[in-house]
Amino acid sequence: MANVSRYDPFQISGFDPLDDVFKGFFRPVRIEGTPNVQIKMDVKEDDKGYTVHADIPGVKKEDIHVTIDGNQVSISAEVKQEKEVKEGEKVLRSERYFGKVSRSFSVGSEIDEAASQAKYADGVLELVLPKKAVSSAKKLIVS
Repeated sequence: MANVSRYDPFQISGFDPLDDVFKGFFRPVRIEGTPNVQIKMDVKEDDKGYTVHADIPGVKKEDIHVTIDGNQVSISAEVKQEKEVKEGEKVLRSERYFGKVSRSFSVGSEIDEAASQAKYADGVLELVLPKKAVSSAKKLIVS
């Protein structure tokens, strides 16, 4: 008995001749030699609050911004790197990179913004984020 199968030219299937043409077409482009800046971090929790260590190398502390809104923390930084190779008075190559990187995350409790602290040294941002004091529930007596 012969196997008969139906062919639909408009069906998206495992074999699509145009699939290879557009594969990776809509991915972001990264130029060779540009720094790959990401914010990698560790978040630790104890009874008093949270401690965050975020790696942001090659950034000035004036270009780092931290925002706290309830239990949401946002870290952003502007990266400005310039490198010039000179030979005598003639510039042979000039490479510049400008960009912005950001990262947001939520924690389990609300953060006390007034008591929070931030330090930046050797490419590492350290945030000390104390938890807000939990107000105890008050029982009302109905009269």
